[in-house]
Amino acid sequence: MRDNLPPRIRTTNRNPYLPRQAVIREIIHENELVNTYILSFEDELYDHGFTYKPGQFMMVSVPHGGEAPISFSSSPDKRDGFALTIRRSGSLTNAVHALGTGDIIGLRGPYGNGFPMERLRGKNLLFVAGGIGMAPLRGVIEYCLQHREAYGSLTILYGSKSPAEFSFTRDFDRWEQAGCCLRLTVDAGDGKWRGRVGLVTALLPENEATAGDAALVCGPGIMIRFVIEGLESRGYTPENIITTLERHMKCGIGVCGHCHFQGKLICTDGPVFSRDQLSDLTNL
Repeated sequence: MRDNLPPRIRTTNRNPYLPRQAVIREIIHENELVNTYILSFEDELYDHGFTYKPGQFMMVSVPHGGEAPISFSSSPDKRDGFALTIRRSGSLTNAVHALGTGDIIGLRGPYGNGFPMERLRGKNLLFVAGGIGMAPLRGVIEYCLQHREAYGSLTILYGSKSPAEFSFTRDFDRWEQAGCCLRLTVDAGDGKWRGRVGLVTALLPENEATAGDAALVCGPGIMIRFVIEGLESRGYTPENIITTLERHMKCGIGVCGHCHFQGKLICTDGPVFSRDQLSDLTNL
């Protein structure tokens, strides 16, 4: 049985299913359903050496509450803890939302591949996010701003169901002051909203690709499908359209097969994929 595990798992004596304890250092209320948790591991030595790539995820657990994959929403260069942004949507996430600062959660990982930050160096980057899909993209944006000289222009298209459902609003002014072009849209406005109304795909015609530009996409599957189709029609090449995919994960290490998709495993082959790795967009 052990010989069938991926090489990375075979080389450690630690039980790959055993979580490490992490402390909630800060909780940032994003909206009615979403919190960002700033965390660090209780084991200070392990915490000091812990690192990850933008786009990777952790398996998050609480006792008797189950386990779920959550993407990093911070840059790995941030040394005062790391961030996981969690939307309340089930038993595990409800249990996490009931916790406070100083409480303990279980974490194992990081798992999966990340965004190809080295390959993206020198490129103009377009970020397209829908709802909670901004969480993994935020980690990339923060990384690019920390290494500003390595990347070209940064354009952010962010769509939400309503103005109240945006996350990371505290970052908006800082991103724009750092030179990012930020465009927001909502499915339905309210009495105070003076911005765009409509799907995020409606913002794509304002962004024609030049040679070598790359687009990073994250959100609901149906949104990803139509955004990718729109990007292709605007001149983005398949290898430069990069997205993250979600499936129900159990192990996170490529053993159980629950996240099988198009001959791949989301937890180990993904969750980050380029368009040329996806044969079919209909079931994203």
